[in-house]
Amino acid sequence: MSIERDKDRFLQRKFLEQMLREIPIMEMLSVYSQTPRGESSCGVFCALVPSSAVADCLKDFSWDLSIGNGTPGAMTYWKDDVEHTDYLRFGDDDGIEPLVLRRSFDGVRKPYLEISEEFRTFHNLYHDVKTNRVFKFDESGNDILVATIEEDRVQIRLLEIRQFMAVREMQLALFFDSVEMSKYNLKDLGLTKDEELEVHNDVSAYGLHFGNDVYFSENRKSFSRLFGKRFVPPLSKEKCGFWGFEVKIPKQYVEFIIGIDPDGNEITHTSEESKLSNYFGANPGEPHSLTPVYFRKTVLDKYYQQAGKYSVEAGTLRCAGLWSIQIDNHLDDHVVAWLGDLGRDLPQQEALHWRSHNIPPAEMSETFFRQQILGDWVSTDHPEHVFKHAYRQLATESKNLLGWQVLLPLTDEDQHFLQSLRIPATNEQKDFDEVILGLTKVLIDSLNEKQLNAFIPPADLPTVKGSISRLEKSWEHLQVSGYADHIRFLRDLQDLRSSGAAHRKGSNYKKIAEKLGIETDSLRNVFCGLLEKGLAFLQFINANLHYWKPQSVVKPSS
Repeated sequence: MSIERDKDRFLQRKFLEQMLREIPIMEMLSVYSQTPRGESSCGVFCALVPSSAVADCLKDFSWDLSIGNGTPGAMTYWKDDVEHTDYLRFGDDDGIEPLVLRRSFDGVRKPYLEISEEFRTFHNLYHDVKTNRVFKFDESGNDILVATIEEDRVQIRLLEIRQFMAVREMQLALFFDSVEMSKYNLKDLGLTKDEELEVHNDVSAYGLHFGNDVYFSENRKSFSRLFGKRFVPPLSKEKCGFWGFEVKIPKQYVEFIIGIDPDGNEITHTSEESKLSNYFGANPGEPHSLTPVYFRKTVLDKYYQQAGKYSVEAGTLRCAGLWSIQIDNHLDDHVVAWLGDLGRDLPQQEALHWRSHNIPPAEMSETFFRQQILGDWVSTDHPEHVFKHAYRQLATESKNLLGWQVLLPLTDEDQHFLQSLRIPATNEQKDFDEVILGLTKVLIDSLNEKQLNAFIPPADLPTVKGSISRLEKSWEHLQVSGYADHIRFLRDLQDLRSSGAAHRKGSNYKKIAEKLGIETDSLRNVFCGLLEKGLAFLQFINANLHYWKPQSVVKPSS
């Protein structure tokens, strides 16, 4: 059985089949790998070869680019009795380029693998150095995995390779070198030269050879070696996905609900702006591009939950620098957008997301109507937007007046607590807990305890514990009036976070829930009340910043 197993290994049929198969275009293809496995070892490498040179490369089995090569070099030659030196970007003038480079530094630093810079910039790829994963972003801002880099393996999605090669007019050469070893000699294995292979065709060239070797150890008496290459063609330029070469596919526009007919049926219409009427006489009789379309408030949850990518502002939704749309998010129960804007400003994938939250016509906020239709410069009165404005205003005012901030700036990792702060779209406990955590983080956990200590008599400092008590004590000593309700609010908020959002809910949660009306009112209304108290707290601090001016300092904190 052992001899039969070794003979099967020596023929390397499975590996050869794997290397020569038709590769799915969305596959993460191994373009570099080094895998020693005791009695077996296998190496895979690749190169980009001009399409015009493929036929010559297929005349023999040899690799057309070796691991570690493909870096800049020079060539010196004589012409007309004069010595010339030419710079060679890839170390040779045969037009063959590396897709993967193995960078080594003569033992001074550890070698590492990297993907061709031109390939990365061609697709505008982002390399996450923490995970060694490489992404691109679609028009909706979604990240798409294109490559992974490990110590001994690089995988790249074939689609992006073939797109790149389409524009470059090149093909991918996949090189392979696989060795199997056995403790039996060829005679024991029943192998003869007749079973060796040498193949040349229009896409591959490889050879399978056997041998005995007296220099091997007692457990390694023979070997087989499968050595060669196969080529993968590019896509057509029309399908390369690169501007200027690809055939542009018309955008598919989503239809939205714009009304209800007398029989109660939904009236829908395309959001394609070129098919809508406007103030310049286009498409008379068709719905206007400024036809309001209505959505459940939950349409925005997706964007709040990914605050690192999306920004929900008063009247605007943005996806980094990719796209933005003006919206009416000044209402508690729904969101409004213009029909023409939905078609023009949203990628199709996002438009489909909005369509799933589409509802029949409701009402528009006065703020949005006055801003968009009347052209009035009016600010929002919606609590979540007013709160965030007051939060940022306090940061500016305290920095300018005091030279320090009462509420410490949020770190990059904590910015999402403020950005995703809003009145929840539903009464789900999970959503309520998340916004309670956020409100606590930005109001209580961010209090500048070190600076507040400077306004507390040194004798009192040992007995003052926690940021709320420090704030209260500093106001007490500075004889600020009217702060009791705000301190009470902060303690209630902290109790709610500690007993509910941050830990298992028990008797303490029931007590604070009863106090705040959670048992008798909706979670959305409860949080709205807390947010309004939070706003009042920010405004109170801003109005009393002068008490903390430098001349009011009792004694600097040690």
